[in-house]
Amino acid sequence: MNFQPLGKRVLVRRIEEEAKTASGIIIPDSAKEKPLQAKVIAVSEKVKNISVDDTVVFGKFGGSELTLDGEEFLVLNSADIFGIIK
Repeated sequence: MNFQPLGKRVLVRRIEEEAKTASGIIIPDSAKEKPLQAKVIAVSEKVKNISVDDTVVFGKFGGSELTLDGEEFLVLNSADIFGIIK
């Protein structure tokens, strides 16, 4: 896949959360919210503090969904990213 975000944007792939709680209760897909953590796939040249393969946390309503090569991605403005998980 060749995709280069423009402006101050970042291409990410959501990280799916556990489908089971700590006590063992299985959460059905209809009750789950979309994950708010993602792995960075591509970064614009204007974004300096985020790199490919970082795990980031972003806002619930941030970004635009995009399908490339049959995979679901999210394009986020760097301002929508709250931080990097180390």
